[in-house]
Amino acid sequence: MLKRPRRNRKTAAIRGMIRETQLSVENLVQPLFLVSKETSREPVKSLPNTYRLGIRETLKEVEDSLNLGITNFILFPVVPDQYKDKFATYSHHEDNFYLKITAEIKRRFPETCLISDVAMDPYSTDGHDGLVRDGKIINDETLPILAKMAVAQAAAGFDLLGPSDMMDGRVGYMRQALDAAGYTDTGIMAYTAKYASAFYGPFRQALDSAPKSGDKKTYQMDPANQREALIEAALDIEEGADFIMVKPALNYLDVISLLKNNTETPVSAYHVSGECAMLIAAAEKGWIDLDQAVQETLMCLRRAGSDVIITYFTKHYARMMKQGYQPEERKEPKPHARKHSSKMPAFITNYKI
Repeated sequence: MLKRPRRNRKTAAIRGMIRETQLSVENLVQPLFLVSKETSREPVKSLPNTYRLGIRETLKEVEDSLNLGITNFILFPVVPDQYKDKFATYSHHEDNFYLKITAEIKRRFPETCLISDVAMDPYSTDGHDGLVRDGKIINDETLPILAKMAVAQAAAGFDLLGPSDMMDGRVGYMRQALDAAGYTDTGIMAYTAKYASAFYGPFRQALDSAPKSGDKKTYQMDPANQREALIEAALDIEEGADFIMVKPALNYLDVISLLKNNTETPVSAYHVSGECAMLIAAAEKGWIDLDQAVQETLMCLRRAGSDVIITYFTKHYARMMKQGYQPEERKEPKPHARKHSSKMPAFITNYKI
């Protein structure tokens, strides 16, 4: 055989030399769940090693993460019921703890990149991403609420705003409101292809934000659809999105690749709570090696076309890299095993210029 592809897989050194996809902590975003308490570190039972953090614990978590090389964070508020109403007014209130914590993170750690969540569901008594009337999600009347939320978040210091609501026209509406308020440098990471997925369970438990009635299928995408993502991407980009997102990630690698190959806008993937929880559960059973599974999963998300990966394994992966983890250990000869000789080979000693 003249062509043997296995020759290029013979050693770790050769495999590393021609590896097509590279993964770095810089590609990753760490999600954080924030509560209004001064001190709190409450575990999320359905997602081990993830916590609801009070103000002090949030600042400590950010500092610890920075020491591991993590600079990117997406923040979600766990809003007490007494602050919720039908119109999500607390979302842009000046006493909103979420906005205050953000401002303090930016004051202490200006090098961080902070990404927000723009949607009504954490603040709404209905638990939906949009305004509910007579059991229906009212699209256009939701947009001014989201715009107020966006401006308040920009004022607090968020670098990127993450509209996760999937309302039609919200990116353009937010962009106009931000520009009018003077926040022309605040970016938008649009949840472009957000699917009505079964994998959001641990996240909704962490935020206590599940819909009080009905579901989200009239605004989140049908998992059966792929080409529809191109329509959503074209609209978001035209309206001013700086990033486009696919959520969830693992079951939608084809959609990530589709958007990467058909747009010039950076693509982010949200490796969601249910996807991460499954890997943890399998590792706890002893069925998989978690480090290898995390490495492979994140690498595959990069290979599919993700420029940015939001994952609950960000800190786990950063620790792996800090400890010198490699996908495969290169078997280098030990120093004492190498044979040295002062006698030069004949082809050198006999060579004349």
